[in-house]
Amino acid sequence: MRKLKNSELNRLTVEQFKKSDKLPVTVILDNIRSLNNVGSVFRISDAFRIEKIILCGFTATPPHKEIHKTALGAEDSVDWEYVENTEDAVTRLKEDNYTVCSIEQVEESIMLPDFIFDKEKKYALVFGNEVKGVKQSVVDLSDYSIEIPQEGTKHSLNISVSAGIVLWDFYKNLR
Repeated sequence: MRKLKNSELNRLTVEQFKKSDKLPVTVILDNIRSLNNVGSVFRISDAFRIEKIILCGFTATPPHKEIHKTALGAEDSVDWEYVENTEDAVTRLKEDNYTVCSIEQVEESIMLPDFIFDKEKKYALVFGNEVKGVKQSVVDLSDYSIEIPQEGTKHSLNISVSAGIVLWDFYKNLR
């Protein structure tokens, strides 16, 4: 085996990325305090060609050097917008026929491996605050709540880790 050089990775330019087909998934970040987490979600969203990120509440927005540190330029390739109120963003997406899924541990949540994907649907995935998670008012507006199975003592993952796991699964099942 030989490690590939960067020049061999067939990376898209930002312009090519903007014109490319996207996974029918919008990510909503609700009150994410860590700029490194925000940047990581941009980078993950670029990797799986997510259509958009909606930044809500006190979640910071680009341009910001701390976001750029982990996004590595993905804040330029992935479309994003800021909406102050997460409930407003969710309501608008539902009106646009998105299926809204909060990534949260709730009663009657669906474990990620058991989620049934529909390639005809568009999805909005809500990732919540690092400490408090997705607000109950947003969970109440959601069509589903998806939970990542965990067997350790913490039952808690960093938001960027959760985004990577969930977005990979959506990519794998919708592409």
